[in-house]
Amino acid sequence: MTAAQKAEVKFSKYHGIGNDFILIDNRKRTELAVTPNQATRLCDRNFGIGADGIIFATPANGNAHFSMRILNNDGSEPEMCGNGIRCLAKFISEIDHSSVQKFKINTLAGLIQPELLADGQVRVDMGEPVLEADKIPTSLPSDAGTGHVIRRELVVEGDTYTVTAVSMGNPHACVFSKNGGSIKTADINLFHIGPLFERNSAFPSRINTEFVEVIDRTQVRMVVWERGAGPTLACGTGACALVVAGVLENRIERCCDVELPGGHLQIEWDTQDNHVYMTGPAECVFTGTAMLPSVD
Repeated sequence: MTAAQKAEVKFSKYHGIGNDFILIDNRKRTELAVTPNQATRLCDRNFGIGADGIIFATPANGNAHFSMRILNNDGSEPEMCGNGIRCLAKFISEIDHSSVQKFKINTLAGLIQPELLADGQVRVDMGEPVLEADKIPTSLPSDAGTGHVIRRELVVEGDTYTVTAVSMGNPHACVFSKNGGSIKTADINLFHIGPLFERNSAFPSRINTEFVEVIDRTQVRMVVWERGAGPTLACGTGACALVVAGVLENRIERCCDVELPGGHLQIEWDTQDNHVYMTGPAECVFTGTAMLPSVD
């Protein structure tokens, strides 16, 4: 196939506090416009557009406005992405010139409902956290009564970390302590420790890992290694998971400002409906047309 014959795909590039995505309107076709191998090339920051992943708006299912699919920059498919769903809501609203302010979006983690706010931010009802070990999943010891995994020790290369496991539709290991002391995010070598957590045998579906520094009971700082993407500037589901974990460990309050390398998210774990709410920005960077690489 010559360069002139190569298929093209229209896209928009968005980011949510530095967690960046290629957005594709895929609502008029059942198969994804990009294969996993093509996604890896398009996400490459030297040879492609550059992104943490590709997000597709796909046909609606049930009473949803549309559905969401994601390919990470390694070609794997996660269940959900918190920063990504804010970007997707903004993307569809802008290309459709829609007056809809609150969307119902089907994901592999269930129905998620983002709402566009008047100040430009997006508030997302992320649903209830999942805390049972077998549903996260993790083989770390769980409480006999609840099945929850809270403050469990995990030894990695001779260091002992405490882990609270939470799923927000995708699995998270939230780490507040190392060798009995508090985490300092500046001391975390993500490129070294991240893969050791992600592929640890305690996490059969691999794991996203948040290393959390508590500033006070309403402010925390985190760095994250994302399953299938590596270190990113932000992880929305991770910010939600760590607030749940911090509350369960009695370290923080249910309303918390989470500082990530790319910016801040406001997270609330509501006492009335048990849902986690995330509020943060989503911004369009540019739009364009990309040639699909011939890699399959």
